[in-house]
Amino acid sequence: MSNRASRTLLALALGAALAGCGASGSEPAAAGAANAATATAKAERLENLYATYWEEMLELNPLAATFQGDPRYNDRLPNFLSQDYRDRSREFTERWLRQVESVGAEGLEGQDLLSYEIFTSDLRNELEGEKFPGWMQPVNQFYNIASTVVQLGSGTGAQPFKTVEDYDNWHARASQVPVLFDQAIENMRQGVEAGVVQPRALMEKVLPQLDALINDDAADTPFWRPVAEMPEGFDAAERERITGEYRELIEQQLMPAYRELRAYIAEEYLPHARDTAGLDALPNGEEWYAYRARMSTTTDLSPSEIHQIGLDEVERIHGEMHKVMDQVGFEGSLQDFFQFMQNDPQFTFESEEALLEYYRSLEDKVNERVDELFSLTPKAPFEIRPVEPFRAQSAAGGSYMRPSEDGTRPGIFYVNTYDLPTRKTWDAEDLFLHEAIPGHHFQIALQQELTGLPAFRRFGGQTAFIEGWGLYAESLGRDLGLYTDPYSYFGYLQNELWRAIRLVVDTGLHSKGWTREQVITFMLENSAESETQATAEAERYMAIPGQALAYKIGELKIQELRDRAESALGDRFDVRAFHAEVLKDGSVPLDVLEAKIDRWIAAQGA
Repeated sequence: MSNRASRTLLALALGAALAGCGASGSEPAAAGAANAATATAKAERLENLYATYWEEMLELNPLAATFQGDPRYNDRLPNFLSQDYRDRSREFTERWLRQVESVGAEGLEGQDLLSYEIFTSDLRNELEGEKFPGWMQPVNQFYNIASTVVQLGSGTGAQPFKTVEDYDNWHARASQVPVLFDQAIENMRQGVEAGVVQPRALMEKVLPQLDALINDDAADTPFWRPVAEMPEGFDAAERERITGEYRELIEQQLMPAYRELRAYIAEEYLPHARDTAGLDALPNGEEWYAYRARMSTTTDLSPSEIHQIGLDEVERIHGEMHKVMDQVGFEGSLQDFFQFMQNDPQFTFESEEALLEYYRSLEDKVNERVDELFSLTPKAPFEIRPVEPFRAQSAAGGSYMRPSEDGTRPGIFYVNTYDLPTRKTWDAEDLFLHEAIPGHHFQIALQQELTGLPAFRRFGGQTAFIEGWGLYAESLGRDLGLYTDPYSYFGYLQNELWRAIRLVVDTGLHSKGWTREQVITFMLENSAESETQATAEAERYMAIPGQALAYKIGELKIQELRDRAESALGDRFDVRAFHAEVLKDGSVPLDVLEAKIDRWIAAQGA
């Protein structure tokens, strides 16, 4: 039942009760009915506002619509790096915040109040962030528009290539790429003048990424894949037209734009790139990073507090790892054990296909037990795919892409097969739990299916909740039939340790003056990660400050709430009900999650 339907039934029930009381009804009852009717009308007005807001947002942000699976704007690519677009976006945010706040929260309850609080908080945070010049840094090795364009145009991402209209849509969208790249260059020039530039170590990684995409012959670029794999149902004339138009698009528009971007970065930008690693080295950088930390964790924890939490967790998890060493009879130091786990050949996959098949086998294994822990599961299927070669070198070991709303695209678990010897067998089970089942696929796909919620809640979300759930899902491995050998359990501990280390090194980089080399050394000395992975992760934290804080802070809160519920309820604690309560409202800030779990515990009669 939708929120609107339940509110309507409530109003009708109150009206019927009052009618039965006749003229002798008390004034408090009449006042209560009036208040309920007012609250219902207000909630319905807000619901309509949220729906209109979302429609306008998708039109303003056509890439967001595409990634959601909404095809209406697949031919559009506004110059979202321009001053004009930023001004329009700010006006849009200010206007919608005013409209929703003019309605107010008084009288709202339940999901209606929750939606109001999340909406207004998100928009206020967005406006606060506009004082920081992130637009001056549009390119890095981890997230940049050049790689996004390739994902879309190669047919490996959200842009569909199933109909002639789909092909024409991409042609129209891609024709705007040169304008966007020119704006990126102009923004970086302004960044150089303002002293807001990227670390040199990151931008040096961008050059080989661009080199891998640039080629004189369109057929030798990733953009040719949709032509090579054109649906057989297209008639000969359309095939010929599309082939010719795509060749001209790639060779005469896209490749020159990529070459110009590459030349600017190599010849003009890199000489001005900085040797420092952290955000605090930039103008107003300390405040910028504190803001990023608050947004990522949905808490008021300071960078120093987060740093100490990380150090404490590293020490605790090291103690658990020593227990595994004792279990397997390993003699030596923890660092010796790390080296053994990295270098012993028993932990390597024979081939990329063997790695992918192993991940695919985990789905059946987990599904045998998942009903023991979950009563609420998504309808959407998911697939496992390798990370595309052009972005594999700098990509994480695994990542998840949400399914499309219309059901035409499943959720996708991307597995990185680059540098195969570093992808360990003991690392697979926990990564599957995090990215697929019951991690991101459960949480994100379920949230998308909550049709009674406003779209901004179904398709948005807080990183601390999303990634906190992913890390918490890793802790469920033994209950789901995994971690049956100590080395796989070590893999879980290693990845929990990795998220704890992130608290230390991310805050170290951006608030304590740590260098890139200090971060890599800390990771290698305190975990079993390879130098390849440690380097990629260090540079990821440099590229997206604060994002890595969300995982462990979110997981600690979810585990704390589960412990609280188990202690309060004892034998009455139902893990399936607890998980349903955590997931049923989608992603929420951590303080909101805590409040609703406390209400749930109280409702169980504790």
